Amino acid sequence: MSTVLREHAEQQFAAELEALSRHDSRPRPPRWKLSPWAVATYLLGGKLPDGVEVSPKYIGNRRVIEIAIATLATDRGLLLLGVPGTAKSWVSEHLAAAISGDSTMLIQGTAGTSEEAIRYGWNYARLLADGPSAAALVASPLMRAMQEGKIARIEELTRIPADVQDTLITILSEKTLPVPELNSEVQAVKGFNIIATANDRDKGVNDLSSALKRRFNTVVLPLPETVQEEVEIVQRRVASLGRALELPAEAPALEEIRRIVTVFRELRAGVTADGKTRVKSPSGTLSTAEAISVVNSGLALAAHFGDGVMRAGDVAAGLVGAVVKDPVQDRVVWQEYLETVLKERDGWKDLYRACREIV
Repeated sequence: MSTVLREHAEQQFAAELEALSRHDSRPRPPRWKLSPWAVATYLLGGKLPDGVEVSPKYIGNRRVIEIAIATLATDRGLLLLGVPGTAKSWVSEHLAAAISGDSTMLIQGTAGTSEEAIRYGWNYARLLADGPSAAALVASPLMRAMQEGKIARIEELTRIPADVQDTLITILSEKTLPVPELNSEVQAVKGFNIIATANDRDKGVNDLSSALKRRFNTVVLPLPETVQEEVEIVQRRVASLGRALELPAEAPALEEIRRIVTVFRELRAGVTADGKTRVKSPSGTLSTAEAISVVNSGLALAAHFGDGVMRAGDVAAGLVGAVVKDPVQDRVVWQEYLETVLKERDGWKDLYRACREIV
């Protein structure tokens, strides 16, 4: 077993990628490791002729993934848009792994991301000693992706200041990166493209300029449509993370995952699953990613401070922490939900009592 806490997608699923490549006889765009059909199979799962099972990395609308892959086969960048926790980063990483065999050409967007982080920087010791030169230039992941014909990933594009975002306009439209200090430029090799992720729900969001928006094809990743779909996503991700973290706990019961997902979906929607009771929604997004975190936290508690079986008491703390982000407003919402919904629901008394103890 690997000693790395989190392997890159191309390492973790190397066997699946190799099997897909072996059976992939369809046309491939320049420098793509797999054809668009094989990339879709890698993300959505399937069975190959030799019996190899390809696990689904994304559970949801197939057409959404097909549009995303088709976009990357053109000269337009791909913008994955959605509320936090809709697997934008996950899909981005796996698309890059399947297409380029390398998901590491990554720029993480923050309020402090500078233009140099996107374009290039300098080795200042060499710059002072020798002046501007190719040897003193430090290529960004985006520049390396252009030179090698690979996919570059920009996470949380809307976190980056607007004037820095617009650095991408020339790269997306002209497929070139000017280096005026050297009186030269880097031209993108075939196979290069950009996958950016963004959300418009959190605080600190910088809207994209219309000029930049026009250079991306936007694909919206929705929240899971059904309870069963969301439960399956949580179950698969928890199993994968549990193996990586080597948690000595039993796999969580499906019913326990279903209860957590149900709570999240009801609070998100502002109404109970049967449609009979209106509830207030908290300030957080209560995404699928947060549900995965709650289950993993519960498994860790059960493994190290219990008997290895995850129960209501193990998930209560994570559940309350996920819902109550604002200590005043969200606490009122959560207490009302506990008393009007959880308390009255058959078979949920253990979860109600465990949550009440923490509140």
